[in-house]
Amino acid sequence: MQLTSRLTLMNWLTGQGLTGLPEIELLRGFCERCCAEGLELSRGLVVIDTLHPIYEGRGFRWSDRPSNESDAFEYGSTADGDAAKSWRRSVFFHMLENGHDEMVIDLADAPSMNFSQIGELAEKGHKHYLAFVHRFGENGALGLMDCLYSCWTTRRASGFSGLELEALRDLVPVLGLAIKSAQQVDIARTLGRVYLGRDASEQVLRGRISRGVTERINAVLWYSDLRGSTGISESIGPDEIIPFLNDYAQAVIDPIHEAGGDVLKLIGDGVLAMFWGEDMADARRAALRAEHLFRKNVAALNERRAAEGRPTTSAYIGLHVGEVFYGNIGSEDRLDFTVVGPTVNEVSRIASMSRSVDRELLASSEFYKGLDAAGRRYLVSTGRYALRGIGRAQDLYTLDPEVDASEPVRGSYERYLAG
Repeated sequence: MQLTSRLTLMNWLTGQGLTGLPEIELLRGFCERCCAEGLELSRGLVVIDTLHPIYEGRGFRWSDRPSNESDAFEYGSTADGDAAKSWRRSVFFHMLENGHDEMVIDLADAPSMNFSQIGELAEKGHKHYLAFVHRFGENGALGLMDCLYSCWTTRRASGFSGLELEALRDLVPVLGLAIKSAQQVDIARTLGRVYLGRDASEQVLRGRISRGVTERINAVLWYSDLRGSTGISESIGPDEIIPFLNDYAQAVIDPIHEAGGDVLKLIGDGVLAMFWGEDMADARRAALRAEHLFRKNVAALNERRAAEGRPTTSAYIGLHVGEVFYGNIGSEDRLDFTVVGPTVNEVSRIASMSRSVDRELLASSEFYKGLDAAGRRYLVSTGRYALRGIGRAQDLYTLDPEVDASEPVRGSYERYLAG
């Protein structure tokens, strides 16, 4: 590949990296342009660790022929089990252990090598293999994302020429920089969703980070609190407390997201969430759908935990509707993107009232009145109550016991929730 062609490809990578072209498109464009200039790549693989609560890293593949392999993939921990064994047999692990930045392998020698996947590449007709490990500096690393791995093959019998190896040494770091840039954006979005919630994260990443920048919105608020969690935490070993909380947090959060809600805060074992949109009747129904899905989740969870001899519980849930301030609240250097206002206080009081009336779901009169006629059929009044710290009494509603007691009513309710 001539110097002019290299510079053209470097300029393309830089420009597309700045525009945010997805990683797999960067890799595909890179490989296809190399081939067009006579550098006969047959396969390209780029792997980069990331900062994610589930995945250890991501990989991207390109091949000159159709393949059953996915273009992009994510992988979990390589610290244990079969994944650890495979990783320790990889070329990349060997390079890290021995301090190599580059490794060239004639795939005709693959049978004599104990590296994973090398033999498969030779069987598929690849002849020459080049691997790089590009390490990031201390200021360029994010968690485990401290280097970029890549490997390249050709089917040409003579392998990569000296000039082609030189071209790849020049070009791959630029591709790596573009992919690292895309991954950093993805990490920012992931951390935002995980720690702020889905909508709050999008708001912040769109630039709403100034203190006091809020908007008034009408929203359905959800507040849930685990039953008897303090007593359970005191009765189990310290190493069981976090798994206990995580199990039930998952059982609550998944249905909220599935129903279209946003989790705003985890407060100990409590969860504050909201549902909102142009049609508040739909938002109310979404909150009921989430509550129904939660009951199914917790029933399955309790069955599993009971079989394991571990403590079980459920949750009290309060639902309320009203105007809230949604946005940045806090100090200049420590902000929280959340909701505040009397409605927030009221929904937590409604949830706590569930203990007194022995109902796992309580909804305010504002929530009840805004439901359509079909939805109101499934809620019944539990009476009129004065909530602690709230200046007015109001009727509170719960799910009609017939929903659980009667199969036809339950089926009708589920069809209503499905909408």
